Amino acid sequence: MNSSELLRIVRYGAITLVAVLVFASLAVSLGFFQSGPVPGASPALGARLIAPFKLVDQDGQAVSEADVLGRPAAVFFGFTHCPEVCPTTLASLTATLRRMGSAANKLGVFFVSVDPERDTSDELESYLSAFDPRIRGLTGTPDQIAAFAKPLGVYYARTKVEGGGYTVEHTATMFLLDAQGRFVGSIAYGEAQDAALAKLGNLARTPTS
Repeated sequence: MNSSELLRIVRYGAITLVAVLVFASLAVSLGFFQSGPVPGASPALGARLIAPFKLVDQDGQAVSEADVLGRPAAVFFGFTHCPEVCPTTLASLTATLRRMGSAANKLGVFFVSVDPERDTSDELESYLSAFDPRIRGLTGTPDQIAAFAKPLGVYYARTKVEGGGYTVEHTATMFLLDAQGRFVGSIAYGEAQDAALAKLGNLARTPTS
């Protein structure tokens, strides 16, 4: 192999590598490789994230920002047809709340649907019956849900599935808020239960005023 052939091979390899990197970058930015939990952007510590909103819970009772403020809260967004992330998170949360015992009563714990078309109050009631009763499910119209989700920077989007129907990609982070609705931390999807227990325990000890 002479030097000119070697140079051609090197140039071809470099061009191919650049093309692959550009495609991968575009694919990630456009969400081609998104599957499972979608992290979303993390809010700034201390940012006040609770804006005015109106939703209903699994009992059909009206819920507003006043029901979230006034005590520390843990907020998770998901949907009842979620195949893995939501039931796993809620099962782990249930175990953590039970380990906390009565200290968990100091927290507001909310599961907010990002699939209002299917998640009625009755659907939420049936779904959440398998988990800790202190978890309060919330739903509403798309605009009402957006009013709660947007200040927290929550990502969610419907995507079609093979054979018809749809699923919802969404942020899998659990948001931890103080009694004034300020962001004080988070629990990542799949985070160790002992770590989650420590975070929720600390949250329960934060002042309410």
